[in-house]
Amino acid sequence: MNIPRLVLAGTHSGAGKTTLTLGLLAALRKNGYKVQPYKVGPDYIDPGLHRVAAGAYSHNLDAWMGTGDIVKEVFYRNTRESAVAVVEGVMGLFDGVKNSDCGSTAHVSRLLRAPVVLVVNSRGMSRSCGALLKGYRDFDPRVNVAGVIFNNVGSAMHVKNLRDVAEGELGLPVLGAVKRRPGMTMPERHLGLLPAAEQGELDGIVEELALAVEEDVDLKSVYKLAQSAPDFEPGLCTEHSEQFSVNLAVARDEAFNFYYQDSLNYLQELGARLIYFSPLHDDSLPSNIHGIYLGGGFPEMFLTKLAQNNKMKDCLRRAHYSGIPLYAECGGLMYLMEELKDFEGKTYPGVGLVPGQVQMQNKLAALGYVRAFPRQESILASPGDEIKGHEFHYSQISVPGENSSAYQLYGGKGEDGRKEGYVDNNLLASYVHLHLRFNPAAANNFLHACAKRSK
Repeated sequence: MNIPRLVLAGTHSGAGKTTLTLGLLAALRKNGYKVQPYKVGPDYIDPGLHRVAAGAYSHNLDAWMGTGDIVKEVFYRNTRESAVAVVEGVMGLFDGVKNSDCGSTAHVSRLLRAPVVLVVNSRGMSRSCGALLKGYRDFDPRVNVAGVIFNNVGSAMHVKNLRDVAEGELGLPVLGAVKRRPGMTMPERHLGLLPAAEQGELDGIVEELALAVEEDVDLKSVYKLAQSAPDFEPGLCTEHSEQFSVNLAVARDEAFNFYYQDSLNYLQELGARLIYFSPLHDDSLPSNIHGIYLGGGFPEMFLTKLAQNNKMKDCLRRAHYSGIPLYAECGGLMYLMEELKDFEGKTYPGVGLVPGQVQMQNKLAALGYVRAFPRQESILASPGDEIKGHEFHYSQISVPGENSSAYQLYGGKGEDGRKEGYVDNNLLASYVHLHLRFNPAAANNFLHACAKRSK
Protein backbone atom coordinates (compact mmCIF):
# COMPACT_ATOMS: atom_id res chain seq x y z
CA MET A 1 0.00 0.00 0.00
CA ASN A 2 1.08 3.55 -0.68
CA ILE A 3 1.19 5.11 2.81
CA PRO A 4 3.05 8.44 3.14
CA ARG A 5 5.04 8.26 6.39
CA LEU A 6 8.08 9.59 8.18
CA VAL A 7 9.86 9.26 11.51
CA LEU A 8 10.82 12.31 13.55
CA ALA A 9 13.95 11.32 15.49
CA GLY A 10 16.19 13.19 17.90
CA THR A 11 19.94 13.14 18.25
CA HIS A 12 19.26 12.69 21.98
CA SER A 13 16.54 13.23 24.57
CA GLY A 14 15.85 16.94 24.90
CA ALA A 15 16.56 17.82 21.26
CA GLY A 16 12.98 19.06 20.92
CA LYS A 17 11.33 16.19 19.02
CA THR A 18 8.15 16.11 21.14
CA THR A 19 7.39 19.82 20.79
CA LEU A 20 8.22 19.70 17.08
CA THR A 21 6.11 16.57 16.63
CA LEU A 22 3.14 18.26 18.27
CA GLY A 23 3.61 21.37 16.14
CA LEU A 24 3.99 19.32 12.97
CA LEU A 25 0.90 17.21 13.71
CA ALA A 26 -1.19 20.29 14.43
CA ALA A 27 0.13 22.19 11.40
CA LEU A 28 -0.53 19.27 9.03
CA ARG A 29 -4.03 18.90 10.44
CA LYS A 30 -4.63 22.63 10.15
CA ASN A 31 -3.59 22.48 6.49
CA GLY A 32 -6.13 19.79 5.65
CA TYR A 33 -4.14 16.56 6.06
CA LYS A 34 -5.66 13.59 7.88
CA VAL A 35 -2.63 12.76 9.99
CA GLN A 36 -2.04 9.64 12.11
CA PRO A 37 0.45 9.91 14.99
CA TYR A 38 2.62 7.21 16.59
CA LYS A 39 5.19 6.98 19.36
CA VAL A 40 8.18 4.64 19.44
CA GLY A 41 8.55 2.80 22.74
CA PRO A 42 6.46 2.44 25.92
CA ASP A 43 5.64 6.09 26.66
CA TYR A 44 2.07 7.01 27.72
CA ILE A 45 2.20 10.79 27.97
CA ASP A 46 3.36 11.74 24.48
CA PRO A 47 0.59 9.75 22.73
CA GLY A 48 -2.01 11.61 24.80
CA LEU A 49 -0.52 14.92 23.66
CA HIS A 50 -0.43 13.64 20.06
CA ARG A 51 -4.15 13.03 20.18
CA VAL A 52 -4.85 16.67 21.02
CA ALA A 53 -2.58 17.91 18.22
CA ALA A 54 -3.64 15.44 15.51
CA GLY A 55 -7.27 14.87 16.45
CA ALA A 56 -6.63 11.11 16.35
CA TYR A 57 -5.54 8.48 18.87
CA SER A 58 -1.79 7.89 18.83
CA HIS A 59 -0.39 4.35 19.07
CA ASN A 60 2.83 2.93 20.47
CA LEU A 61 5.19 1.08 18.15
CA ASP A 62 7.32 -0.98 20.51
CA ALA A 63 9.71 -3.42 18.88
CA TRP A 64 10.83 -4.95 22.19
CA MET A 65 7.47 -5.73 23.75
CA GLY A 66 6.05 -6.74 20.37
CA THR A 67 7.36 -8.55 17.31
CA GLY A 68 8.18 -6.72 14.11
CA ASP A 69 5.09 -8.19 12.46
CA ILE A 70 2.80 -6.90 15.21
CA VAL A 71 4.43 -3.45 15.06
CA LYS A 72 3.66 -3.36 11.34
CA GLU A 73 0.13 -4.59 12.01
CA VAL A 74 -0.54 -1.81 14.53
CA PHE A 75 0.78 0.71 12.02
CA TYR A 76 -1.29 -0.67 9.14
CA ARG A 77 -4.53 -0.96 11.12
CA ASN A 78 -4.46 2.71 12.07
CA THR A 79 -2.90 4.38 9.03
CA ARG A 80 -4.61 2.81 6.03
CA GLU A 81 -7.22 5.60 5.78
CA SER A 82 -4.89 8.51 6.66
CA ALA A 83 -3.10 10.94 4.37
CA VAL A 84 0.18 10.80 6.28
CA ALA A 85 1.68 9.10 9.35
CA VAL A 86 4.11 10.86 11.68
CA VAL A 87 6.10 8.66 14.08
CA GLU A 88 7.81 10.33 17.04
CA GLY A 89 10.99 8.55 18.10
CA VAL A 90 12.29 7.78 21.56
CA MET A 91 15.54 9.08 23.10
CA GLY A 92 18.27 9.32 20.44
CA LEU A 93 17.85 7.72 17.03
CA PHE A 94 19.97 4.65 17.79
CA ASP A 95 19.19 4.16 21.50
CA GLY A 96 17.65 0.74 22.12
CA VAL A 97 17.29 -1.79 24.92
CA LYS A 98 20.49 -2.40 26.92
CA ASN A 99 22.61 -0.36 24.51
CA SER A 100 21.41 -2.45 21.56
CA ASP A 101 19.48 -1.63 18.40
CA CYS A 102 16.38 -3.52 19.58
CA GLY A 103 13.40 -1.24 20.14
CA SER A 104 15.25 1.88 18.97
CA THR A 105 13.79 4.52 16.70
CA ALA A 106 16.17 3.27 14.01
CA HIS A 107 14.81 -0.26 14.44
CA VAL A 108 11.19 0.89 14.00
CA SER A 109 12.10 3.09 11.02
CA ARG A 110 13.53 0.03 9.28
CA LEU A 111 10.45 -2.06 10.05
CA LEU A 112 8.27 0.65 8.51
CA ARG A 113 10.74 1.45 5.70
CA ALA A 114 10.16 5.08 6.61
CA PRO A 115 12.43 8.08 5.93
CA VAL A 116 13.85 9.71 9.05
CA VAL A 117 13.86 13.44 9.76
CA LEU A 118 16.56 14.21 12.33
CA VAL A 119 15.81 16.91 14.91
CA VAL A 120 19.01 18.68 15.95
CA ASN A 121 19.31 21.19 18.78
CA SER A 122 21.70 23.54 17.02
CA ARG A 123 22.21 25.95 19.90
CA GLY A 124 25.92 26.61 20.32
CA MET A 125 26.86 24.87 17.03
CA SER A 126 27.38 25.94 13.46
CA ARG A 127 29.65 23.98 11.10
CA SER A 128 30.11 21.33 13.81
CA CYS A 129 26.57 20.23 13.00
CA GLY A 130 28.03 18.80 9.80
CA ALA A 131 30.07 16.23 11.72
CA LEU A 132 27.01 15.35 13.80
CA LEU A 133 24.77 14.93 10.75
CA LYS A 134 27.33 12.90 8.84
CA GLY A 135 27.70 10.55 11.80
CA TYR A 136 23.96 9.99 12.18
CA ARG A 137 23.44 9.59 8.43
CA ASP A 138 26.27 7.08 7.95
CA PHE A 139 26.21 5.16 11.26
CA ASP A 140 23.70 2.57 10.01
CA PRO A 141 23.30 2.49 6.19
CA ARG A 142 19.99 0.61 6.63
CA VAL A 143 18.43 3.73 8.17
CA ASN A 144 17.27 6.38 5.70
CA VAL A 145 18.17 9.71 7.34
CA ALA A 146 16.59 11.84 4.63
CA GLY A 147 16.25 15.31 6.12
CA VAL A 148 16.93 17.53 9.10
CA ILE A 149 15.05 20.11 11.15
CA PHE A 150 17.28 22.41 13.17
CA ASN A 151 15.85 23.49 16.51
CA ASN A 152 16.82 26.47 18.68
CA VAL A 153 18.38 28.44 15.84
CA GLY A 154 19.47 32.02 16.41
CA SER A 155 20.18 34.65 13.76
CA ALA A 156 19.63 34.50 9.99
CA MET A 157 23.40 34.02 9.62
CA HIS A 158 23.22 31.01 11.96
CA VAL A 159 20.53 29.49 9.73
CA LYS A 160 22.58 30.17 6.58
CA ASN A 161 25.66 28.51 8.07
CA LEU A 162 23.64 25.45 9.07
CA ARG A 163 22.10 25.16 5.61
CA ASP A 164 25.48 25.55 3.95
CA VAL A 165 26.96 22.60 5.81
CA ALA A 166 23.88 20.34 5.69
CA GLU A 167 22.82 20.92 2.10
CA GLY A 168 25.99 22.29 0.53
CA GLU A 169 28.53 19.85 2.00
CA LEU A 170 26.40 16.80 2.85
CA GLY A 171 23.48 17.02 0.43
CA LEU A 172 21.02 16.56 3.31
CA PRO A 173 17.80 18.59 2.84
CA VAL A 174 16.98 21.10 5.57
CA LEU A 175 13.21 20.96 6.10
CA GLY A 176 13.11 23.62 8.77
CA ALA A 177 15.02 25.88 11.15
CA VAL A 178 12.91 26.60 14.22
CA LYS A 179 13.74 29.79 16.09
CA ARG A 180 14.21 29.95 19.85
CA ARG A 181 10.96 30.77 21.63
CA PRO A 182 11.83 30.82 25.37
CA GLY A 183 8.24 31.39 26.48
CA MET A 184 6.86 28.39 24.61
CA THR A 185 7.28 25.42 26.96
CA MET A 186 5.32 22.33 27.94
CA PRO A 187 4.42 21.83 31.65
CA GLU A 188 6.34 18.99 33.33
CA ARG A 189 6.06 16.63 36.31
CA HIS A 190 8.15 13.87 37.93
CA LEU A 191 7.36 11.32 35.16
CA GLY A 192 7.93 13.81 32.33
CA LEU A 193 5.51 16.11 30.54
CA LEU A 194 2.12 16.82 32.09
CA PRO A 195 -0.55 14.46 30.64
CA ALA A 196 -3.08 15.83 28.18
CA ALA A 197 -5.91 14.91 30.56
CA GLU A 198 -4.68 17.57 33.02
CA GLN A 199 -3.76 20.40 30.67
CA GLY A 200 -6.73 22.71 30.47
CA GLU A 201 -4.87 25.15 28.22
CA LEU A 202 -3.23 22.55 25.99
CA ASP A 203 -5.13 23.67 22.89
CA GLY A 204 -3.54 27.11 23.13
CA ILE A 205 -0.04 25.65 23.52
CA VAL A 206 -0.55 23.33 20.54
CA GLU A 207 -1.80 26.23 18.44
CA GLU A 208 1.38 28.18 19.26
CA LEU A 209 3.48 25.17 18.25
CA ALA A 210 1.54 24.83 15.00
CA LEU A 211 2.16 28.50 14.16
CA ALA A 212 5.87 28.07 14.90
CA VAL A 213 6.08 25.07 12.56
CA GLU A 214 4.09 26.83 9.84
CA GLU A 215 6.50 29.76 10.08
CA ASP A 216 9.78 27.84 10.30
CA VAL A 217 9.21 24.43 8.64
CA ASP A 218 8.53 23.70 4.95
CA LEU A 219 5.36 21.60 5.27
CA LYS A 220 5.16 20.83 1.56
CA SER A 221 8.68 19.42 1.59
CA VAL A 222 7.89 17.39 4.71
CA TYR A 223 4.85 15.84 3.02
CA LYS A 224 6.81 15.23 -0.18
CA LEU A 225 9.44 13.37 1.83
CA ALA A 226 6.70 11.29 3.49
CA GLN A 227 5.36 10.43 0.03
CA SER A 228 8.80 9.16 -1.00
CA ALA A 229 8.46 6.17 1.36
CA PRO A 230 8.22 2.90 -0.59
CA ASP A 231 5.01 0.86 -0.69
CA PHE A 232 4.14 -0.56 2.71
CA GLU A 233 3.74 -4.31 3.10
CA PRO A 234 1.70 -4.96 6.26
CA GLY A 235 1.73 -8.74 6.21
CA LEU A 236 -1.18 -10.64 7.77
CA CYS A 237 -3.37 -9.04 10.40
CA THR A 238 -4.25 -11.12 13.44
CA GLU A 239 -7.42 -13.19 13.20
CA HIS A 240 -9.11 -13.92 16.52
CA SER A 241 -10.24 -17.51 16.97
CA GLU A 242 -12.35 -16.68 20.02
CA GLN A 243 -14.77 -13.88 20.79
CA PHE A 244 -15.92 -12.82 24.25
CA SER A 245 -19.17 -11.10 25.12
CA VAL A 246 -18.26 -9.23 28.30
CA ASN A 247 -18.68 -5.77 29.79
CA LEU A 248 -15.39 -4.36 31.07
CA ALA A 249 -15.31 -1.29 33.32
CA VAL A 250 -12.22 0.82 32.56
CA ALA A 251 -11.09 3.62 34.90
CA ARG A 252 -10.35 6.77 32.91
CA ASP A 253 -10.03 10.29 34.27
CA GLU A 254 -7.34 12.79 35.30
CA ALA A 255 -5.86 10.34 37.82
CA PHE A 256 -6.02 7.18 35.67
CA ASN A 257 -5.25 7.63 31.99
CA PHE A 258 -2.12 5.59 31.23
CA TYR A 259 -3.44 3.05 28.73
CA TYR A 260 -1.98 1.89 25.48
CA GLN A 261 -4.84 2.80 23.15
CA ASP A 262 -4.11 -0.27 21.06
CA SER A 263 -4.51 -2.44 24.19
CA LEU A 264 -8.05 -1.11 24.51
CA ASN A 265 -8.63 -1.62 20.78
CA TYR A 266 -7.40 -5.20 21.11
CA LEU A 267 -9.82 -5.93 23.95
CA GLN A 268 -12.64 -4.59 21.79
CA GLU A 269 -11.53 -6.74 18.84
CA LEU A 270 -11.80 -9.73 21.18
CA GLY A 271 -15.41 -8.77 21.91
CA ALA A 272 -15.16 -6.76 25.13
CA ARG A 273 -17.49 -3.81 25.56
CA LEU A 274 -15.53 -1.08 27.32
CA ILE A 275 -17.47 1.08 29.77
CA TYR A 276 -15.46 3.99 31.18
CA PHE A 277 -15.83 5.27 34.73
CA SER A 278 -14.05 7.75 37.00
CA PRO A 279 -12.72 6.84 40.46
CA LEU A 280 -12.36 10.59 41.00
CA HIS A 281 -15.83 11.78 40.04
CA ASP A 282 -18.24 8.80 40.05
CA ASP A 283 -19.83 7.36 43.17
CA SER A 284 -20.52 3.93 41.68
CA LEU A 285 -19.22 1.45 39.13
CA PRO A 286 -21.10 0.90 35.85
CA SER A 287 -23.90 -1.65 36.15
CA ASN A 288 -23.81 -5.20 34.75
CA ILE A 289 -20.02 -5.45 34.47
CA HIS A 290 -17.98 -8.66 34.29
CA GLY A 291 -14.50 -7.22 34.88
CA ILE A 292 -12.60 -4.09 35.97
CA TYR A 293 -9.40 -2.59 34.52
CA LEU A 294 -7.62 0.04 36.64
CA GLY A 295 -4.80 1.52 34.58
CA GLY A 296 -1.90 3.71 35.58
CA GLY A 297 -1.68 7.45 35.91
CA PHE A 298 -1.06 10.00 38.64
CA PRO A 299 -3.26 9.05 41.61
CA GLU A 300 -0.62 10.65 43.85
CA MET A 301 -1.68 14.07 42.56
CA PHE A 302 -5.35 13.53 43.52
CA LEU A 303 -5.09 11.72 46.85
CA THR A 304 -7.47 13.97 48.78
CA LYS A 305 -10.32 13.52 46.31
CA LEU A 306 -9.68 9.81 45.81
CA ALA A 307 -9.57 9.23 49.57
CA GLN A 308 -12.82 11.13 50.12
CA ASN A 309 -14.73 9.16 47.47
CA ASN A 310 -15.74 6.40 49.89
CA LYS A 311 -18.67 5.25 47.76
CA MET A 312 -16.37 4.31 44.89
CA LYS A 313 -13.95 2.55 47.21
CA ASP A 314 -16.86 0.59 48.71
CA CYS A 315 -18.02 -0.39 45.20
CA LEU A 316 -14.57 -1.69 44.27
CA ARG A 317 -14.35 -3.72 47.47
CA ARG A 318 -17.81 -5.22 46.92
CA ALA A 319 -16.95 -6.01 43.30
CA HIS A 320 -13.81 -7.87 44.36
CA TYR A 321 -15.53 -9.81 47.14
CA SER A 322 -18.34 -10.77 44.75
CA GLY A 323 -15.80 -12.38 42.40
CA ILE A 324 -15.53 -9.79 39.60
CA PRO A 325 -12.04 -10.00 38.00
CA LEU A 326 -10.03 -6.88 38.82
CA TYR A 327 -6.77 -6.06 37.05
CA ALA A 328 -4.77 -3.03 38.22
CA GLU A 329 -1.41 -1.74 37.01
CA CYS A 330 0.93 0.87 38.52
CA GLY A 331 -1.34 3.77 39.56
CA GLY A 332 -4.18 1.29 39.85
CA LEU A 333 -2.07 -0.83 42.22
CA MET A 334 -1.30 2.24 44.33
CA TYR A 335 -4.99 3.15 44.59
CA LEU A 336 -5.87 -0.37 45.80
CA MET A 337 -3.34 -0.26 48.68
CA GLU A 338 -4.42 0.21 52.29
CA GLU A 339 -2.57 3.53 52.63
CA LEU A 340 -0.88 6.04 50.33
CA LYS A 341 1.73 8.59 51.44
CA ASP A 342 2.32 11.68 49.32
CA PHE A 343 5.65 13.44 48.69
CA GLU A 344 5.32 15.33 51.99
CA GLY A 345 4.61 12.18 54.01
CA LYS A 346 0.89 12.82 54.55
CA THR A 347 -1.11 9.57 54.67
CA TYR A 348 -4.39 8.88 52.86
CA PRO A 349 -6.62 5.78 52.95
CA GLY A 350 -6.75 3.72 49.77
CA VAL A 351 -9.27 1.09 48.70
CA GLY A 352 -7.63 -1.48 50.97
CA LEU A 353 -7.69 -4.54 48.70
CA VAL A 354 -3.87 -4.76 48.62
CA PRO A 355 -2.26 -4.92 52.06
CA GLY A 356 0.47 -2.44 52.92
CA GLN A 357 1.42 1.14 52.20
CA VAL A 358 2.72 3.01 49.17
CA GLN A 359 5.17 5.89 49.69
CA MET A 360 5.95 8.56 47.09
CA GLN A 361 9.63 9.53 46.89
CA ASN A 362 11.66 12.13 45.00
CA LYS A 363 13.90 9.64 43.23
CA LEU A 364 13.16 7.11 40.54
CA ALA A 365 12.21 3.71 41.96
CA ALA A 366 11.90 1.72 38.72
CA LEU A 367 12.44 2.29 35.01
CA GLY A 368 12.77 -0.09 32.10
CA TYR A 369 11.52 -3.13 30.25
CA VAL A 370 10.90 -6.28 32.28
CA ARG A 371 10.13 -9.93 31.72
CA ALA A 372 7.56 -11.10 34.25
CA PHE A 373 7.25 -14.79 35.17
CA PRO A 374 4.05 -15.63 37.10
CA ARG A 375 4.54 -17.25 40.51
CA GLN A 376 0.94 -18.52 40.78
CA GLU A 377 -2.33 -18.82 38.90
CA SER A 378 -4.01 -15.48 38.26
CA ILE A 379 -6.59 -13.88 36.01
CA LEU A 380 -3.77 -13.04 33.54
CA ALA A 381 -1.32 -15.92 33.53
CA SER A 382 -0.08 -19.23 34.96
CA PRO A 383 3.33 -20.40 36.18
CA GLY A 384 5.47 -21.16 33.13
CA ASP A 385 4.10 -18.23 31.11
CA GLU A 386 6.14 -15.16 30.24
CA ILE A 387 4.83 -11.59 30.09
CA LYS A 388 6.72 -8.62 28.68
CA GLY A 389 6.09 -5.16 30.07
CA HIS A 390 7.52 -1.89 31.31
CA GLU A 391 7.98 -0.20 34.70
CA PHE A 392 8.25 3.53 35.45
CA HIS A 393 7.39 4.89 38.90
CA TYR A 394 8.59 7.05 41.77
CA SER A 395 6.82 5.18 44.55
CA GLN A 396 7.73 2.23 46.76
CA ILE A 397 5.34 -0.20 48.40
CA SER A 398 5.71 -2.38 51.45
CA VAL A 399 5.77 -5.92 50.03
CA PRO A 400 2.40 -7.56 50.78
CA GLY A 401 3.95 -11.00 51.34
CA GLU A 402 6.01 -13.52 49.44
CA ASN A 403 3.20 -16.04 49.03
CA SER A 404 0.87 -13.48 47.45
CA SER A 405 3.32 -11.92 44.96
CA ALA A 406 2.33 -12.08 41.30
CA TYR A 407 5.63 -12.24 39.43
CA GLN A 408 9.35 -12.68 39.46
CA LEU A 409 10.84 -9.86 37.41
CA TYR A 410 13.95 -9.82 35.25
CA GLY A 411 15.37 -6.63 33.76
CA GLY A 412 14.54 -3.04 34.56
CA LYS A 413 15.90 -1.47 37.73
CA GLY A 414 16.48 -3.99 40.49
CA GLU A 415 17.79 -7.44 41.19
CA ASP A 416 16.80 -10.14 38.71
CA GLY A 417 14.30 -12.57 40.16
CA ARG A 418 12.78 -9.98 42.50
CA LYS A 419 9.18 -10.60 43.58
CA GLU A 420 6.57 -8.07 42.55
CA GLY A 421 2.82 -7.55 42.41
CA TYR A 422 -0.08 -9.04 44.33
CA VAL A 423 -2.58 -11.82 43.60
CA ASP A 424 -5.73 -12.55 45.58
CA ASN A 425 -8.09 -14.91 43.73
CA ASN A 426 -9.79 -12.71 41.09
CA LEU A 427 -7.47 -9.72 41.71
CA LEU A 428 -4.07 -9.02 40.18
CA ALA A 429 -2.27 -5.74 40.90
CA SER A 430 1.23 -4.92 39.67
CA TYR A 431 3.54 -2.03 38.80
CA VAL A 432 4.16 -3.59 35.38
CA HIS A 433 2.45 -1.86 32.42
CA LEU A 434 1.31 -4.30 29.74
CA HIS A 435 0.59 -3.77 26.06
CA LEU A 436 -2.13 -6.37 25.58
CA ARG A 437 -1.79 -6.93 21.82
CA PHE A 438 1.87 -7.71 22.54
CA ASN A 439 0.74 -10.10 25.32
CA PRO A 440 -2.25 -11.79 23.66
CA ALA A 441 -2.36 -14.76 26.05
CA ALA A 442 -2.72 -12.41 29.03
CA ALA A 443 -5.53 -10.50 27.31
CA ASN A 444 -7.37 -13.72 26.46
CA ASN A 445 -6.94 -15.09 29.99
CA PHE A 446 -8.35 -11.88 31.47
CA LEU A 447 -11.40 -11.95 29.21
CA HIS A 448 -11.86 -15.68 29.92
CA ALA A 449 -12.07 -14.80 33.61
CA CYS A 450 -14.59 -12.04 32.82
CA ALA A 451 -16.63 -14.40 30.63
CA LYS A 452 -16.69 -16.97 33.42
CA ARG A 453 -18.04 -14.28 35.73
CA SER A 454 -20.70 -13.30 33.15
CA LYS A 455 -22.11 -16.82 33.25
